[in-house]
Amino acid sequence: MNIFEWFERSSEVPWVLTSTLFAAALLLFGGLRIRKAVAQDGGVLPDEGFTVRNVFELLIEFLMDLGENTMGDRARQYFPIAGTIFFFVLFANLMGLVPGFKGATGDANVTYAWATVSFIVYNYVGIKEHGWKYIFQFMGPAIWNPTIGGKTYHLRPLVFLFLPLEIVLHFARILTLGIRLLANMFADHTVVMVFIGLAPIAVPAIFMGLGMLVCFLQAFVFALLTMIYIGQALEEAH
Repeated sequence: MNIFEWFERSSEVPWVLTSTLFAAALLLFGGLRIRKAVAQDGGVLPDEGFTVRNVFELLIEFLMDLGENTMGDRARQYFPIAGTIFFFVLFANLMGLVPGFKGATGDANVTYAWATVSFIVYNYVGIKEHGWKYIFQFMGPAIWNPTIGGKTYHLRPLVFLFLPLEIVLHFARILTLGIRLLANMFADHTVVMVFIGLAPIAVPAIFMGLGMLVCFLQAFVFALLTMIYIGQALEEAH
């Protein structure tokens, strides 16, 4: 039994709620520490050696480069949501590898909640950027583009085929994002915990290292897909 499930039995507060709040508190604490460190030197000089600040800065720079490649010139505007998703998912994933703890990403409510946030954000971006024209992205390609009276019209005769299909596929992104994260975290943490209980010290250490890699990759994939979806929403439909 982990500490969150023990607390649930004594307080009837769902373990996933306390685990989520704990991950959020860790993220907030780390952010405040880095902010304080940056404020002391103006953010010009990096820390010496291996520090929390240096790790955060490397990860943020890495993600920002991806954001510029996927979201273009608007990356800085929408990066905070993708960055928040990445770090929360990463922290929650890593918590699942710590004996006595359980990561919130091991619960479907959390993975689907973040998937829903991603879905709402990128559609909001698309509507904000293009207005009612955002629906063109769901209507298939413009096969004929006649110009009448100096105005070009984009005719999409396959709209009756593409529109229902695209709507279903877009809502399916909630399921795919949530299931991918949930299934991988469940499988990864289960394997690690089994080997910790059965095998000598060296063997669990190997799987613990692989587990940390999986935790990072799943957070990265979730954030990357969110940035890709936002980038697609920013594009003009053709």
